[in-house]
Amino acid sequence: MSEQTALAPNLADAVEFAENPEPRCPCVLLVDTSGSMQGAAIAALNDGLRAFKNDLMKDTLASRRVEVAIVTFSSDVQIVQDFVTADQFEPPTLHAEGATLMGSAIHQALDLLAARKAQYRASGVAYYRPWVFLITDGEPQGEPEDVILQASQRIRDDEQNKRVAFFAVGIEEANLERLRQLTVRTPVRLIGLNFVEMFVWLSRSTQAVSHSRVDEQVALPPPGWGTV
Repeated sequence: MSEQTALAPNLADAVEFAENPEPRCPCVLLVDTSGSMQGAAIAALNDGLRAFKNDLMKDTLASRRVEVAIVTFSSDVQIVQDFVTADQFEPPTLHAEGATLMGSAIHQALDLLAARKAQYRASGVAYYRPWVFLITDGEPQGEPEDVILQASQRIRDDEQNKRVAFFAVGIEEANLERLRQLTVRTPVRLIGLNFVEMFVWLSRSTQAVSHSRVDEQVALPPPGWGTV
């Protein structure tokens, strides 16, 4: 909560945070929807999103503290879902096609987080260290290398200053070595297409964080759905 000066809240934010003043645990799902995700992979991922919602809703406190946003990337980058608390989250059905603008998507996700944190500060709402959860079956493609290098540097700067916890998950033939170069934390390779188990783990992990103090370190369960 030491970042920058708080701005005055707008009316919509004031109403939102007056109705639910709980501290927030923001999580951006940064999802690869490039052409290589077509078929079974994107179908399993959509099943996982629904499992994520259903599991979060079993925890009343987490459903009001965990906030979810979804940014997808293929030949363009889209904010499919801006931040909402879990009780307001309606899992979209994602479709796959196009290239893999991963670097641009990382910038978008970090920008979205920065804007949301500014809203929290303006409204006097506490927040936990935000998470970005990158899910991809490939590596950056179709954008200048500078964009990717700058995105990687932003991840490193934000991790070092505890502004974000950035996780990367590789699917099937994903280039984990490339992901290691991009991120600070060791990427995890998903076992098969076990998205449901992965999203239930994500739900349980964010639930554990949301039940802790804002500045408390929380041990996460081992990712039985993946390998490192």
